[in-house]
Amino acid sequence: MINVPLSVLDLSPVAAGTTSGQALRQTTELARRTEELGYRRFWVAEHHNMPAIASSAPAVLIAHLAAATSTIRVGSGGVMLPNHAPLVVAEQFGTLEALHPGRIDLGIGRAPGTDQRTALALRRTVEGLSAEAFPQELADLIGLFTSEGPRQPITATPGRGDRPAIWLLGSSGFSAQLAGLLGLPFSFAHHFSAANTVPALALYRQNFRPSRWLARPHAMVAVSAICADTDERAQWLSGPAALSFLKLRAGTPEPLASPQEAAAYPYSQLERDFARERFAQQAVGSAETVGTRLARLLERTGADELMLTTLVYDIEDRIRSFELIAEKVAGS
Repeated sequence: MINVPLSVLDLSPVAAGTTSGQALRQTTELARRTEELGYRRFWVAEHHNMPAIASSAPAVLIAHLAAATSTIRVGSGGVMLPNHAPLVVAEQFGTLEALHPGRIDLGIGRAPGTDQRTALALRRTVEGLSAEAFPQELADLIGLFTSEGPRQPITATPGRGDRPAIWLLGSSGFSAQLAGLLGLPFSFAHHFSAANTVPALALYRQNFRPSRWLARPHAMVAVSAICADTDERAQWLSGPAALSFLKLRAGTPEPLASPQEAAAYPYSQLERDFARERFAQQAVGSAETVGTRLARLLERTGADELMLTTLVYDIEDRIRSFELIAEKVAGS
């Protein structure tokens, strides 16, 4: 049995032949069910210009999800801070925290969550495309919640006094070190940067300084987890996610294909190897297989929490995966 808290990262996948509205309603259904199953957090991630992902406005979606649930923590995994003015983020998440006190997580990332052209459309200036200002923007954001820092006396209302739990997210060593220096909890994106997971967590712990918010390092690892009744069924269900990632890397993103469409896709050998590597260090299989892989990941990383992301075509299969893990892996 896995003995750390388990959480959910959902991208509101838009399946081929469906709409964004359907995807968002399915995300709401999943949030309610995973709350019933005892998952700790339900996060959504900011992406743009991606036909397969409907979670482009995390603050709006989090407001809806928090209102549709009652106990699970709801948050962003993450909000990409360089896309937004810190004051806007402080007001949005201050509002969420004021409405749902003690239930909001603000996970912050420094990547654009999109391609460079779309990032330019978001930021409206070439100067904003660099992440060099990220540490200062993060300091400004925290200051707006705490009424400290050089940007005062600007007051974020809501925001000041309504501080959500702030997490730093990353897929490399930069954010890991920064999270440690600031004494913030850190979440690593193992689901798309598995080779960097252990080195980044080591940097986080080595650089950690106790803060008013955290006395010791607290690390969460996000991992792709697709659980089904058999290993073969889980591998079949993982086909659309592998194809979606392949299309994204090729610069031709599309809505999420069905398992049948993914199986029929004419992969080259290089593409097959790439797709296989995509899930080599993730948790795909029966409950026994997923449990073994998650246990090994915990052993390697020493993570305090695991966050599971399950990109499959049908909502029934997505819910079933979380049910199997809760019942047979986490012992809920």
